[in-house]
Amino acid sequence: QVQLVESGGGLVQAGGSLRLSCAASGSIFSINVMGWYRQAPGKQRELVATITNGGRRNYDDSVKGRFTLSRDNAKNTVYLQMNSLKPEDTAVYYCRSNLVTLFGRRGMDYWGKGTLVTVSS
Repeated sequence: QVQLVESGGGLVQAGGSLRLSCAASGSIFSINVMGWYRQAPGKQRELVATITNGGRRNYDDSVKGRFTLSRDNAKNTVYLQMNSLKPEDTAVYYCRSNLVTLFGRRGMDYWGKGTLVTVSS
């Protein structure tokens, strides 16, 4: 059994900062990719940023230069530092991980329950 637990969401004014955390726990053998997606009201879920086991990062163009994704492999945790936040960043942010469990042979996707980020203008 695997759990992804997110924290760090909240309300912030435009131009402010927030830091999201996502910790993976359970019967984990190895983690291939961890990252963040978001879903704004009435919109589809979209990629924000991901990081591979090797440290390669991928950012959506809308957050490049403002968001920074980092990873603590020892803690199976990723952090999303969000600076210069805009009202259009308002969304539920979901953590996703593609990982291999102790009982599996291939990577599978797991999702957290989401954390709400609200940016006021």
